[in-house]
Amino acid sequence: MNRKFKSVYGPHLEQFIKMKRTLGFKFKTEAVILHQIDRSAEKAGESSCGITKDFADTWCKKRCYEADSYRYTRVRLLASFSSYLCDLDVDSCIPKLPRYQSNSFTPYIYSPTEIEAIVNACDDLRLSQATMHSYLLSVPTLIRLLYATGLRIGEALALKKRDVNLTDNCLRVMDSKNGKERIIPISNSLASVCRQFSAYRDMLPSIAAQKSPYFFVGLDGKKCSHQAVSKWFKKCLRKVRISYVSGNRLPRLHDLRHTFAVTSLASMAEAGIDLYVSLPILSTYLGHQSLEGTNHYVRLTATMYPGLLKDIDTVCLDVFPKYKNYEAD
Repeated sequence: MNRKFKSVYGPHLEQFIKMKRTLGFKFKTEAVILHQIDRSAEKAGESSCGITKDFADTWCKKRCYEADSYRYTRVRLLASFSSYLCDLDVDSCIPKLPRYQSNSFTPYIYSPTEIEAIVNACDDLRLSQATMHSYLLSVPTLIRLLYATGLRIGEALALKKRDVNLTDNCLRVMDSKNGKERIIPISNSLASVCRQFSAYRDMLPSIAAQKSPYFFVGLDGKKCSHQAVSKWFKKCLRKVRISYVSGNRLPRLHDLRHTFAVTSLASMAEAGIDLYVSLPILSTYLGHQSLEGTNHYVRLTATMYPGLLKDIDTVCLDVFPKYKNYEAD
């Protein structure tokens, strides 16, 4: 994007985008919205280096036919930029975020018994007929990896051979949802499973499979698809008789990530690790942009393990500090 910033906020907007991208964020859609903020500020004749209350009120108004989710994104980005200005000692109004559309969805948290049954079912999967377009070889290892690391399915399928370090037992996640690269450690047992899978994959007769840069591939060497893996996973759920949940649907493949997060928080709590310490650790491991993305797992954990997290409401109220410029309720 080569458009120039022209408003009084321009220099700081450029610095803000540069900082985000230096931290590893792609920040493409966000940059477009920040340019809209710049144009609006120029049109309004803003002269203060910080966001004014009047400008914030105008920007935060709901537009005709605008989805609540997009309005929330616009306001959140202005609040984030204004918070950045406050860090630079620029007096700036941080607008109150609008109410996001209610989401009553609750992820399914697999029990240890269910996970064991699912893993065994994966190992017992068989092809009904010979085909070179199957991803079955990758499924047992992939399911174990998703549960043991909490990776998003897209991140796992994007892993390349060079990203899986089985010497130091770690994964390099390049193609993440937020565009941030991260290195995550894996257990010895998971590394052992990956080594065994890697050995079998290298024995495939297909030249394409041997030359493919991706770690998880089909017999024909093509990168595993989300749709195909989900199909095999649903077969496993039916085989172990995991019942349907709300909406007459089976638990999802992505619920393995939620299960990892909840069990990780519970394990750290049992080990006596304070919530202020465990949340940043889990947030970094999962690749969240902020602690807010991880915080909802706290209540899930408290629900799954009553009594494990003490005074949960009091703790959560103080997890995220607020600037003095935040609008009051």
